Amino acid sequence: MAISASLVKDLRDKTGAGVMDCRRALEDTDGNMDEAVKLLRHQGLKTAAKKSSRVTGEGQIGSYIHFGGKLGVLVEVNCETDFVAKTEEFHHLVKDISMHVAALNPRYLSREDIPEEVIKEELEIYKKQAKDSGKPDNILEKIAQGKLEKFYKSCCLLDQAFVKDESKCIQEVLTEVIAKLGENIKISRFIRFEVGQS
Repeated sequence: MAISASLVKDLRDKTGAGVMDCRRALEDTDGNMDEAVKLLRHQGLKTAAKKSSRVTGEGQIGSYIHFGGKLGVLVEVNCETDFVAKTEEFHHLVKDISMHVAALNPRYLSREDIPEEVIKEELEIYKKQAKDSGKPDNILEKIAQGKLEKFYKSCCLLDQAFVKDESKCIQEVLTEVIAKLGENIKISRFIRFEVGQS
């Protein structure tokens, strides 16, 4: 099937992937836009996985102030080179993550940052809730694990649905930018201040 330049442009606008990558994805999927997007996202995951061990010594600290100065966020996002740290794409990413933290108030960066005692306590609460609602003992653990997944998605930044596009989590947003910019990128830390809150 012949792939038109306008179809390639549409896919590029949608994904931000390179022209040749878009053309190949469309050729591989017989011009199916949705399948081409999925293919490019999958390739982006592979690219991000290869880069994940590379050192991220450059980057940027982003800030976001909201509500007339009553809510503020600082976020450190790192990359491999100063060149990438100065790109518009990287600046947008840092700004979006800062705004996301302001909006959704994550408690932890990732699942690995949650203290073990917090996880145990959550699991106990979920099991008790399931038992109190009359669920059989043999499925309490499964129910608790399902609720724990929801807990991760509510309080871990990397697991949260992106405030500007809820079809992706923050980790997926990072992965897409890693694929576009060709460098390892990671969120190192964040802090959120709200007047009157400690």
